[in-house]
Amino acid sequence: MKFVLRGHEPRWLAPVAVLVAVLVTLALTAVPIRLAGAAPLAAYERYLVTPLTSTSGLHEVLLTATPLLFTGIAVAIAFRAGYWNIGAEGQFLLGAIGTTWVGTTFTDLPAPVALPLGFLAGAAGGLLWAVVPAWLKRRAGIDEVVTTLLLNPVALLVVQGLLNGPWRNSSSGFTDSDRLGSGFDLPALIPDSRVHWGFGVAVVVIVVAGVVLARTATGVRIKAAGQAPRAAEFSGVDVGRLQWRCALVSGAIAGLGGASQVMGVQHQLTAGISDGYGYTGVIVATLGGLGAIGVVLVALLLGDISVGAQNVSLVLQVPAQLGAMFSALLLLAVLSAMSWRRYRLQWRPRSRSGGSR
Repeated sequence: MKFVLRGHEPRWLAPVAVLVAVLVTLALTAVPIRLAGAAPLAAYERYLVTPLTSTSGLHEVLLTATPLLFTGIAVAIAFRAGYWNIGAEGQFLLGAIGTTWVGTTFTDLPAPVALPLGFLAGAAGGLLWAVVPAWLKRRAGIDEVVTTLLLNPVALLVVQGLLNGPWRNSSSGFTDSDRLGSGFDLPALIPDSRVHWGFGVAVVVIVVAGVVLARTATGVRIKAAGQAPRAAEFSGVDVGRLQWRCALVSGAIAGLGGASQVMGVQHQLTAGISDGYGYTGVIVATLGGLGAIGVVLVALLLGDISVGAQNVSLVLQVPAQLGAMFSALLLLAVLSAMSWRRYRLQWRPRSRSGGSR
């Protein structure tokens, strides 16, 4: 028995693989839910269905999904080009830092000037944080998985250093920054809700990225660079330069996510500005098949699970951390199931020795 590459992938295989992965995830998570003293079916209903049954629940799902849309499409763009950016978390944080700097420095700017400036500062922060690992990859061939991952805790230390030093709140003395100028407050996208225009910006970014990746020659080159870099080089594509550009675009988009979170939710920089959104973005991009539509669907799904986890914790007395475990198991199950899209088992019959002794 051995694994061999499939010569042809049946059209039904991908949806069946995802369905099997979901069923396996439900079966695996049923055990800790039962150990916590709750009924698995009741927990699943509150994880997935309850948040969608009320207007306020839907609004919270959209709000929770907003940063995941930014980091998910950021990671997807880099991964499509064969650049394994695991640093969206740090780029998100640097985007938040950049927006906080302009928001606390130019506090009197009107909204038509302040909001674009806040997003530009966030994109610049994320882009700058992506420069070093991208440059090391291109010039020295250093593995970007290592460098981007190691820069994430460094970014968190930068945030903590600023909040415990020059950016400590001047009024309360707490370890969070002063409030941004009122012109930097993102208005509500949906009246009487917490859903802000950052969600709209994320959708625009994803639509543009989806069109570029699926409908342009640049998208074809990106796909070729990610799937067959040697063949792409042979056909005239400068893979190194393309990955460099995708890495910087990826960092800038993750930085936009940080800007959106600061201007739309927190209105100041805090140590907990990111709830692991950059790391979750890797899950979103991977489960979404590195495509724009997939990123949207998975971000909304994880937002639904996150909101549902709070409900499960309150009503069924199940630890809220089970929501994160559900997402992680779903990622592992989908990755395992998707391996069957490329490989299949081949059974080799035992060879019989011929002749008599």
